Amino acid sequence: MLIKTNINERYTETELHVCKDTLDDEVRRIVGELHAMYDPSLAGTDDLGNHCMIQPADIITFYAENQKVFARDTAKTYTIPRTLSDLEKDLETYGFVRISKSEIVNLRKIKSLDMSFTGTIRVIMKNGYETYTSRRNVAKLKELLRKGGEKK
Repeated sequence: MLIKTNINERYTETELHVCKDTLDDEVRRIVGELHAMYDPSLAGTDDLGNHCMIQPADIITFYAENQKVFARDTAKTYTIPRTLSDLEKDLETYGFVRISKSEIVNLRKIKSLDMSFTGTIRVIMKNGYETYTSRRNVAKLKELLRKGGEKK
């Protein structure tokens, strides 16, 4: 197996290429391992007890309640066997931001912000769900929205 690294300013994001003359078991194994390493899907359990793989892009919010962590998309709520701190670290590159001690939201799913409350911001999500930032996170949320969701 030959491994090459090509650093060039024309690449704006990391690319991985697997090249060979035939699609054999080695190529399948390598591609499978790469997907396993870089696939952002999360394991969760829905309300019926079914185990599911969840795509972060579909999630509106992750929140903690009664010592458990939940993920909410437009249709369902899932129990996630992770801590909010772990999720915050792993998902910040996917546009998630901590807005309070018990909640992380997807910046891409925010519909609007209501700043009429002193010291807090009401966050209205595209599916109609409403939540609030804590005072300590207002500045961070405003800054991320100004930058278009990019963390530097």
